[in-house]
Amino acid sequence: MTESADVRTESGPVVVGADGSEISYQAVVWAAVAAKLYRRPLHIITSATMPASFGAEIWAGSWDWVREDGERTVKEARRLAELVDASLEIQAEMVTDPIIPTLIARSEGAHRVVVGSRGRGAVRRAVLGSVSSAVVQRANCPVAVIPGNSATDIATAAKPVVVGVDGSENSVPAIRVAFEEASRRKVALIALHTWIDMTLPEVAIAGWDALRETERAALSESLAGYREEFPDVTVRPVVWADNPARALAAESERTQLVVIGSRGRGGFTGMLLGSTGQSLLQASDCPVLIVRR
Repeated sequence: MTESADVRTESGPVVVGADGSEISYQAVVWAAVAAKLYRRPLHIITSATMPASFGAEIWAGSWDWVREDGERTVKEARRLAELVDASLEIQAEMVTDPIIPTLIARSEGAHRVVVGSRGRGAVRRAVLGSVSSAVVQRANCPVAVIPGNSATDIATAAKPVVVGVDGSENSVPAIRVAFEEASRRKVALIALHTWIDMTLPEVAIAGWDALRETERAALSESLAGYREEFPDVTVRPVVWADNPARALAAESERTQLVVIGSRGRGGFTGMLLGSTGQSLLQASDCPVLIVRR
C-alpha cells in the first residue's frame, strides 16, 4: 500500500480547542504531534463569544475586541501547529457559537478531541476547567486532556505510554489505543493492572503470592492478542495492589501519556466517566487520553 493510499484510509481529524491561554496552546502543539503521527488533518477551533449575561450595548461595543482576540488566537495556534510540521493539513477557524457544544458536535466523526485541562477563564487553582470537564463527559470520540506542564520535547517523546487495565470490557478499547500510541510513538508500553481499591502492605495480605500470580495471569490474558498485533511494542506488565487512580498518577510522573477507559469495572450504565478517570484528570503529570467504548 502506498503512503498516499494509507493516508486516505485515515479518516477523521484531530480537533483541538484554543482560547489564547498558554495551556490551550500546549494542547494545540500536542494535537499537531498527534495529527502528524496518525496522518490526520488538524482542526483548530476558537470561539469568539461573550457571556449571555452581557447586555446588548456592552456586546456591541466589545465585539470588535472579541473578534480581534479570536483572530489573534487562531493565527498563533496555526503558527504553533506549523512549527510541528509545516506539511500538516490544518483548518483553523473562529466560530461565534459557544465552545463546549461546538467541540462536542465536532467530536462526531473526529479521530479525537484535544483540550487543555483548564482555560483562560479558569481559577488558577482549579485543575480541571468547565470546557475540559464537559467535553470529557459528552464527546463522541476519545478525548485527550493536556495539563499545564505538558511537554513535547525529545526527552518527553522517549518516555513510555501507560495504560490502565482492570479486566473490564470498558478497558478493552483503551488497551488497543494504548498499543497503537506506543507503536506510533516508537516507545514502550506499561500495562498497569490494579486489583484492589485501597493500599495495603503486601505483608498484610494473606496469600499475596497466589493473588499476585492470578492477577498477573489475568493481565497477560488481556494483552495477549494486542502483543501479536503490535510486535514492535515492548510491554512491561505491572501489577499493583493499590487504588487505580493513585497508581496511574504515580506512573504519570515518568510517562508521556496515560490511556484509560471512560469507565472502570465499578462503573454503571449511563456513567460517562468513572471515579478513576475523574481523580486521574486532577492528579496526572502528563496528558490523559480517555477512550470510550
